[in-house]
Amino acid sequence: MKAKSYSNPGMAEPTYRGASNAARETDLIARIADGDRKAFEELYFLYHRRLARFLTRLTRRYDIAEEVVNDTFWVVWSKARTFRGDSQPSTWILGIAYRKARNAFRSSARFAEKNLQMEELPPTGEIPSDTEELRDWLGRALAELPVEQRLAVELCYELGHSCEEIATIMDCPVNTVKTRLFHARGKLQRLLPQLATPLSARADAGAGGGAASPGKTPS
Repeated sequence: MKAKSYSNPGMAEPTYRGASNAARETDLIARIADGDRKAFEELYFLYHRRLARFLTRLTRRYDIAEEVVNDTFWVVWSKARTFRGDSQPSTWILGIAYRKARNAFRSSARFAEKNLQMEELPPTGEIPSDTEELRDWLGRALAELPVEQRLAVELCYELGHSCEEIATIMDCPVNTVKTRLFHARGKLQRLLPQLATPLSARADAGAGGGAASPGKTPS
């Protein structure tokens, strides 16, 4: 069963954490295991935007992100019976998405890291705002990280998972997660100032240009 897009603009974006949500999602997965398509649609709605945000922070190719989301939900549909409740439903689903994304980034030429790093957004005639500039810096800095570090950063700081949950998602020891986050933070601290340099230089040049001709009077 291929996941389709079920959007409802009139509905607020759902929240994901908390005991009541976990119980609801566990029930949905149990119903999906029995072939309940309505339960599948509901779980898809609960997670689609969350997964899409996670993936589009890792690649600007929205078609690729959507493909990984769909592949993730295909596994949810076909493997729902294997979910035993040993972890949170969100951890189980993010674990599937993580493996799909990791394999895609590593194995497919379309997901090659060099291509992702060299991708540029279409140019516009508008000067980006400070917020847009910061987002762009962060996106470019994240693209420089190894895949495992990049995914760990997104799972921790974007989706709010603990190191223990990330260890379950990534199927690795907790200390490995902590090490990846430590190295990622160090690299980001070095990269972000470098990415900020062009803007600072432009700002300094602009200020210098204004101060270079004090004798001129406005026309």
